[in-house]
Amino acid sequence: MPQVRPTHIDLASILAEPNPSVDLRLHAYEASTSNFLRAVTNYANRAVAEITKHRNAQEADKKRLAEKKVAVKAEINQCKVKEIELLAVMEREKEEVREAETSITALKRQLASIRETCQSVDAEIEQYRALTANLKREKDRERQTLEMHAAQTGPELIACETRLRCHIEGIEKDRLLIRFTHIDKIDVDREFSFVLDVASRSNQVITTTPPLPNLPILLNELNETRDIFRFIKLMRSAFAHLVEER
Repeated sequence: MPQVRPTHIDLASILAEPNPSVDLRLHAYEASTSNFLRAVTNYANRAVAEITKHRNAQEADKKRLAEKKVAVKAEINQCKVKEIELLAVMEREKEEVREAETSITALKRQLASIRETCQSVDAEIEQYRALTANLKREKDRERQTLEMHAAQTGPELIACETRLRCHIEGIEKDRLLIRFTHIDKIDVDREFSFVLDVASRSNQVITTTPPLPNLPILLNELNETRDIFRFIKLMRSAFAHLVEER
């Protein structure tokens, strides 16, 4: 903007003129004033624009911060929800751990009890093994004794069967069937028989063919003497006496 330089005025010369006048140069003043106002207006416009720019930037920052605040708050809420869920999971895990520890303790007690039972059973098994071994030794001794008696009584049995004309056989457990022939002179092949039960110490005659009236007397003598061979002889004599009385 051009500057208006002040003009030196000669007042005496102006007054000496017939129509004195002073050139105030209003046009230059108005131009200068117009330029000044335009400059002020431009400055004001730039200031308003700058202020508006800053205000818009601040509004944008505030909006961004508000949105960030909402996002952060939402994230915090999600974190709190996750924290609650995590605490619940941790509590469940703690409960599961307590239950597992309780189960482990119970299983340990059961295992200890089972081990004690196994030890007891092992001890019983050893006792049974010892008892079985003792029984086996006793059975072996009994078998040897029976084999020895069988070897001794075998010839006696054969001699008894031959002399008494009888046949002795086992028909059931602890029962003997004794059959006689050559008692009835009319029918030498007629059989006379009886079944002797030797299961208990008190021997019993289960049946006789034919029946003998004096059987109780003979059976009492057998239980007193324990002599089975003599009892067989007496039974043959009783059958023979029965035939003779017929």
